Amino acid sequence: MTSSTATVEDAAERIIEALEALGTPERARKEQAYLKSDLRHLGVPVPKIRSITKSIVNTSGADGRRLATRLWNTDIHEARMAAAEVLCMIESDLGHADLPLVEDLLRSSRTWALVDTLAVHVAGPVLARDNEANAVLDRWATDPDFWIRRSALLAHLKDLRSGGGDWERFTRYADAMLEEKEFFIRKAIGWILRDTSRRRPDLVADWFTPRAHRASGVTVREAVKKLSDEQAAEINRRYRSSR
Repeated sequence: MTSSTATVEDAAERIIEALEALGTPERARKEQAYLKSDLRHLGVPVPKIRSITKSIVNTSGADGRRLATRLWNTDIHEARMAAAEVLCMIESDLGHADLPLVEDLLRSSRTWALVDTLAVHVAGPVLARDNEANAVLDRWATDPDFWIRRSALLAHLKDLRSGGGDWERFTRYADAMLEEKEFFIRKAIGWILRDTSRRRPDLVADWFTPRAHRASGVTVREAVKKLSDEQAAEINRRYRSSR
């Protein structure tokens, strides 16, 4: 075993041991049932997972990509969450060559509790820095796996929320998915519209109002939360008129 491998193994073992020490069986049972998860749950709150991971990664010197892969290749939900946190920590060092790894993790996540962190805080920034990666997003947006389609949407969230981002690309994806029956797609569209409207309500209202009759109630309820009363009323009127 090389020293670098040993460092990764040591860091992974320390993270898992710390998580196991902090878990509670009652919380583990509730979270596993809530997420309908087949993984083993320890019952550790997210802030503690994040704190443990950062502390050990910052002092271990372990390679982040390899450590994330090692943590992911367990049957422990919290270890996979720690893996996602590791990638968040090294996000600025990731590039196009790392997208296959990120996609593999997204495909094996099977829950919003893992997908959303990877899509918003890892895939999103990497894809935003690399124009060549637009082809990856376009492929994700039509993938048979709804978690990958959700990731294509959520990859836009951070930049759109801050007042930037590729609004045209996001709305092209959202328009194509607007009539989907999958809850997690409907929720993602509404979530992004809501957060975009915090800074640019007119942009959201102008795009969404003529499409409200095609949207689900879940999408509409999220999308109108930060719009004016008048904008929300018109969107709701058009939504109800189609029912």
